[in-house]
Amino acid sequence: MKDPLRVDMVILEYHPIVGGAQKQLALLAPLLRAQEIELRVLTRRYSGLPRREIIDGVPVHRLPAPPPRAAAATFFSLAAAWAMWRRPPDVIHAYSLLSPLLAATAVHTLSGVPVVAKVLRGGHLGDITRVRRKRLGPQRLDWYRRRVAAFIAISREIDGELAAMGVAPDGRVFLPNGVDVDRFRPPSPAETTARRAQLGLLEGPLAIFTGRLVPEKRLDLLVRLWPAVRARHPEATLLLLGDGPDEAALRAQAGPGVRWGGRVDDVAPYLQAADIFVLPSAGEGLSNALLEAMACGLPVVATAVGGAPDVIAHRDSGLLVPTADPAALTDAILSLLADAGRREALGRRARAIVVADFALPAIATRLRALYDRVRAERSPRNA
Repeated sequence: MKDPLRVDMVILEYHPIVGGAQKQLALLAPLLRAQEIELRVLTRRYSGLPRREIIDGVPVHRLPAPPPRAAAATFFSLAAAWAMWRRPPDVIHAYSLLSPLLAATAVHTLSGVPVVAKVLRGGHLGDITRVRRKRLGPQRLDWYRRRVAAFIAISREIDGELAAMGVAPDGRVFLPNGVDVDRFRPPSPAETTARRAQLGLLEGPLAIFTGRLVPEKRLDLLVRLWPAVRARHPEATLLLLGDGPDEAALRAQAGPGVRWGGRVDDVAPYLQAADIFVLPSAGEGLSNALLEAMACGLPVVATAVGGAPDVIAHRDSGLLVPTADPAALTDAILSLLADAGRREALGRRARAIVVADFALPAIATRLRALYDRVRAERSPRNA
């Protein structure tokens, strides 16, 4: 039996607002609670949501973050720091290097509570770049470097950025996102047929995207190239699952063969009904949607950003294409739609990789071990 441990999770948004980080935390919560961890989520307050509630056994405190944006960040940082100061946890886990980590490192400075920081995304859209561009950004990164016990990198790209920032090797932990490999599993041919019938999906080749409809996903490229795919495969359908600010513009651009599923609570049946998964992002951390598709045995076409090259061996467990390259993206999609045997082989190897390295229980166990380590050390590694 492990010793009880109290951990505060500080995150900008939480359920029912859902993105990759929020989904990952929600998936890990029951597994961490089973390991004798008492969790508390501190997040921003949004209109229409209660200030406090229990979600899957976890207390969620929504703290003031009034507009405008600069004021929201300041108010949330102060409110989160005050909440943690009044009831200090054993470990603080900050999701992102923005206001959650600012609050966490302030509490660490005052009380010595160790801080773990998860970097959500790398590259030109990533956490480190965003902080560096802010006023006094380099100084803020140095403040973090000296006060964070462990930075979690979910991709090799992020790990390299942390190294360039001056974080020592023992202050960087490679801990990828996890996926429920029992829930997300390959279907039998009969199950695929049944899924399509149940979901009202058409016969013919089916490509799918799941996630937020936001600019960095570059779904405009995917929608614009779909007529070229239909020219070769007239019955091909592109199914977009999710919602977000780009939806209206994408609908205006879309032609025949593009379908909209909206936000759904369970994407597994849709993945099990599809032939290929496409992720054309300009930037990522480590996409939960990508891991879920691979766990379902889907062949994947993804841009070579963020954690995708860590997970996908090009032409062995998926296809990687350059960002903002419609021709390369089109060619990759067409090559898979034309070759069922290749789809099956890529999907089988993709599933094997996810089961071996990204199963959710193993990630939760490694996270618990990290918390135990930083609590025992009680001081940051980079001071």
